[in-house]
Amino acid sequence: MKYIRYVILFLSVVVLCSEMHAQRRSQSGGVSMKNLPTFDYKKVHFGFLLSMNKSDFQINYRPDFTFQDSLLSIENVPQSGFNLALLASWDIQKNIRLRFIPGLSFQDRGLNYRFLDPEGTTTTLFRRTESVYLDIPLVLKLRTNRIRNFAAYALIGGKYSIDMQSQKDVDNQAEVDKIIKLQKTDYSMDAGAGVDFFLPYFKFGLELKTAIGFKNVLIQEETQYSSPIESLRTRTVIFSILFEG
Repeated sequence: MKYIRYVILFLSVVVLCSEMHAQRRSQSGGVSMKNLPTFDYKKVHFGFLLSMNKSDFQINYRPDFTFQDSLLSIENVPQSGFNLALLASWDIQKNIRLRFIPGLSFQDRGLNYRFLDPEGTTTTLFRRTESVYLDIPLVLKLRTNRIRNFAAYALIGGKYSIDMQSQKDVDNQAEVDKIIKLQKTDYSMDAGAGVDFFLPYFKFGLELKTAIGFKNVLIQEETQYSSPIESLRTRTVIFSILFEG
């Protein structure tokens, strides 16, 4: 995961430095050309994304979630992951695009359970959920007019996800190493914003968005980890770099 993060940050810095150099050259009287001048005349574009994500749950507790006398609290522990996706973009109008971005999202989420011991001390148990989602999103991109080699945009859309690593059928009867089971599918709303940089040979983008799940993904098995919880819904913040031609 850390290597993906370094690659994304390195590429972002390189492109931003190149763009800043071009802007300074223009301001000092040098020649500044408009890159990819015919880009917006094409109806369909293709590309790919590399992303980092941070994921956790929106937790709804049962009204009597402390019915287990020893349970004191449940705390979200966001975990890092990454995404790999392909991109197909269709220009509906000049500044409105419909994007289809199928890909894989590697997401981990953590919960800390704090229990009161008979001796009066506290014990914290960490439970991690691991998912590899096949994401199938449709997203509207609303872009500003292009200013030389720069444009900003907003995003809104929906996504259907299938967990390729779902453990919903795992035997959870053992007293130790019980897991929090999640549903195999999820659906969510995506919203965010980004900036496009038109380079000589391709378009480079930086994008930040959030995905809010609508479905209760918790499989309730009345274990000590699931019984205090009414529902779990996914939340993810995603930072992406995009390459589009």
